[in-house]
Amino acid sequence: MRTLISTAFISLDGVVEAPGGEPGYRNSGWTFKDVEFLPEAFEIKGREQGEATAMMMGRTSYEAFSAVWPDMEEFADYKVMPKYVVSTTLAEENLVSNWGETVILRSLDEVAALKETEGGPIIIHGSATLNQALSDAGLIDRYHLLVFPLLLGAGKRLFSTTDKDTQKLRLVEHEAYANGLQKNVFDVVR
Repeated sequence: MRTLISTAFISLDGVVEAPGGEPGYRNSGWTFKDVEFLPEAFEIKGREQGEATAMMMGRTSYEAFSAVWPDMEEFADYKVMPKYVVSTTLAEENLVSNWGETVILRSLDEVAALKETEGGPIIIHGSATLNQALSDAGLIDRYHLLVFPLLLGAGKRLFSTTDKDTQKLRLVEHEAYANGLQKNVFDVVR
């Protein structure tokens, strides 16, 4: 069974929208304009590329990432690994040709079936709506969260507001950095 890992830059109040400067959000770019950059706080991002064997995202994140990540040296490991896009609307002809193998999954049942296959961890970047659906369905196994010391107010959240049973998490790794960032790695307790 494969491990599904959600990785996110997240504000203290739970916002994950437009951390890298994506247009259309009032506080866009909050990860680099409001907090001092410390390389050691982002060590986990390089480790994720080395440990993941596939990448998953929703349509919106795929469209944003596939436009720039294939040509970025810092994401070279992702270029060669398989990618899965969970979408009911993305068409095969809209997939980019310069980013390696990409498979479109049309449902959470297909994600669950993928998890049952042989292989290593699958990392989920961005994809707030997908993260909420996967979490609510009990499909996420681990969270890699870099928590920024910011309150952003409105914006897309990592977790849904669905009324559901408590989901227990076990902290397996954590660190606080001089710039106020906190790394928190949680396993979902089943």
